[in-house]
Amino acid sequence: MRREDIAVPDDDHRLAAGCAAGDPLVFEDIYRRFGGRLKSIAFNHLGNPSDAEDAVQETLLKAHRSASSYSGASSFSTWLHRILINTCYDLMRKRKRRPEESPIDDAPAAIGRTAVAVDETKRIALRRLIDRLPEQRRTVFTLFEIEGLSHSEIGEILNITEGNSKWILFATKKDLQKQWKASL
Repeated sequence: MRREDIAVPDDDHRLAAGCAAGDPLVFEDIYRRFGGRLKSIAFNHLGNPSDAEDAVQETLLKAHRSASSYSGASSFSTWLHRILINTCYDLMRKRKRRPEESPIDDAPAAIGRTAVAVDETKRIALRRLIDRLPEQRRTVFTLFEIEGLSHSEIGEILNITEGNSKWILFATKKDLQKQWKASL
């Protein structure tokens, strides 16, 4: 766990109160402390930087609107990450209802003779397998494997037990391996 993710309860309530009041200095502090991790999580859920930025901005707006209801039952960081995950889920559901053209980044790479082209093709194939996972499985996988969060932190963010997080990750890896082998 990083130092900036650890906040004392008084600081959590200060952040929530400032957020509810729309204090720009508090939002600056929140963005400085949590923005990088929030963008990374959003990118790994949504697949492109533009959507990730939009999700972070929407998360901060939602935090502002609901900060007065922050109870302190979980850390401010956990509360904010939970809002982000739910925002990402909403954006992914919206995408499924209105499918658009695939982003350029998802277009298959021209297959050449170089290792770079092969690696890029594999990266795109893996991204597509991850994108097809159910929401909770994709979230546990990306938070653990890509973001480096512990199962305890994931459990708090997703409101599941640590053991459930471990089981979901195990089952997801097993499914991804099976799908990967079948796609080769």
